[in-house]
Amino acid sequence: MIISVNAERHEIQSTTLEQTLVELGFHSPALATAVNGSFVSRAKRGETQLNDGDRIEILAPMQGG
Repeated sequence: MIISVNAERHEIQSTTLEQTLVELGFHSPALATAVNGSFVSRAKRGETQLNDGDRIEILAPMQGG
């Protein structure tokens, strides 16, 4: 399926948000995620099904000031 991750198009085999994060190489436990503009908690990522055309936003904390 084709999805958008942080405004970049990706073709993935995964069907859940959790699987997609692993497939795309996002391994940090400190990530914020949203699907189609709605926040998805870490606990809900495994049950959040993705569909063709979904928009995923992934934010990781940055150090600095």
